[in-house]
Amino acid sequence: MAAHVRAAERHLGRRCVVYADLAGPKVRTLHVHVRHDARVRIGDRIALVRRLHDAKPDEATITCTIPAILDHLRDGDPMWIDDGRIGCVVERVDPSRADLRITQATERGDRLRPDKGLNFPKTEIPAPPLSAADREALAAILDVIDVIGYSFVRKASDIETLQNELARLGRPGLPLALKIETLEGVNNLPALIVQAAGRQPTAVMIARGDLAVEIGYRRLAEMQEEILWLCEAVSIPVIWATQVLDEFVKTGMPTRAEITDAAMAERADCVMLNKGVHVVRAVEVLDDLLPLMEAHQTKKTSRMRALHSWLQD
Repeated sequence: MAAHVRAAERHLGRRCVVYADLAGPKVRTLHVHVRHDARVRIGDRIALVRRLHDAKPDEATITCTIPAILDHLRDGDPMWIDDGRIGCVVERVDPSRADLRITQATERGDRLRPDKGLNFPKTEIPAPPLSAADREALAAILDVIDVIGYSFVRKASDIETLQNELARLGRPGLPLALKIETLEGVNNLPALIVQAAGRQPTAVMIARGDLAVEIGYRRLAEMQEEILWLCEAVSIPVIWATQVLDEFVKTGMPTRAEITDAAMAERADCVMLNKGVHVVRAVEVLDDLLPLMEAHQTKKTSRMRALHSWLQD
């Protein structure tokens, strides 16, 4: 993919930045055992087990990619499945399993599936800041990328680990994009910025998908404003990410709400779109919309320009 981008650069005489994400310590469902693809509903019980043979007969059971999370769970801890679609609370935990009660699901129920994200807002994730897979991926892509995104970054020492690895691989000054998608990452954001920007060009991504799950949807609106203010104060560029024009990218028809959200993205420095068959059209919409909004807003400050919509000829 990067080679195609470089070929297009030469053909058009234009520069295009190549960005890549490190996966980071993301927990996902691994195995799922349910009867007849059953749906879970509010009030149902499921089990998160260390190994499938720790499950009881006929109970809905999942395993995850970081089974050591069981050593850190406590009674009453929340857990979210499938990027917040299904909510749970830990009712009882022992070394081999955690019994969970479903607290959020759609009225018709939701299916448990493998390879879906798990979020533990109040639980420390027992995983290194750079996994062996992250290190292998980093070595493989360094020669073809311009920016590295650091997913699920939580504390300054995580960034120091990545910086040391970049130095070892010969690219100590590679620009970083810090993906803020956990409660701990939010709490430590000033320290994250100091650690990263002290050594290399740095940006912050407001990764609103996981962040909304971690801090709650009601707090997300306020938090994205605070992140924008903080980053503007220290001249750090911001990437506005997750579900921007999401319906339009998938179906070709935008919702009214997502057009307003896309307009608000003008206050950031970069907008991320997800994949979809209409993504080129979505870029064209942004190319038309954002310059219009720029006349009204620069970063977080209103321009208070004259209004022209009601001028008489």
